[in-house]
Amino acid sequence: MRYFLDTEFNGFGGCLISLGLVPEEGDQDYYVVIPMTEEATPWVARYVLPYLESVPRTLYNRLDPLAAAHDIAAYLSTDPEPEIVADWPEDIALFARLLVIGEGEIADVSNIRFHFLRTPGFSTAANSRVPHNALHDARALRDFVLSTER
Repeated sequence: MRYFLDTEFNGFGGCLISLGLVPEEGDQDYYVVIPMTEEATPWVARYVLPYLESVPRTLYNRLDPLAAAHDIAAYLSTDPEPEIVADWPEDIALFARLLVIGEGEIADVSNIRFHFLRTPGFSTAANSRVPHNALHDARALRDFVLSTER
């Protein structure tokens, strides 16, 4: 199954702040907030941090990166061939980096395919119910992609 991905991160090359995965089918969304290890850029402090918790508390956890990697692996464990779809390359890079849990070790995930999808003229933030919240932005991406495939 496809899972639509969005992340929030601390500016260009900055640390991962949050990650949202939304399945193509069903309502088992995934959202995690990672405690920041560096000072937020002014843009992130203004447009991202205030909206991290703009989802029901039952939908997310605050986890350190190692726990988040294991949590994502558990979330995807029932899908033998998950495909992660993103419209920004850094989202894929941050997701893949999170799965690396130690030197030469990755979280217990099966085969994962990544699909980078160019979306000219579409902005997840402009179409999101809560712009710059990874879960809401991932939902906007899913809705856009599915609407263009109909």
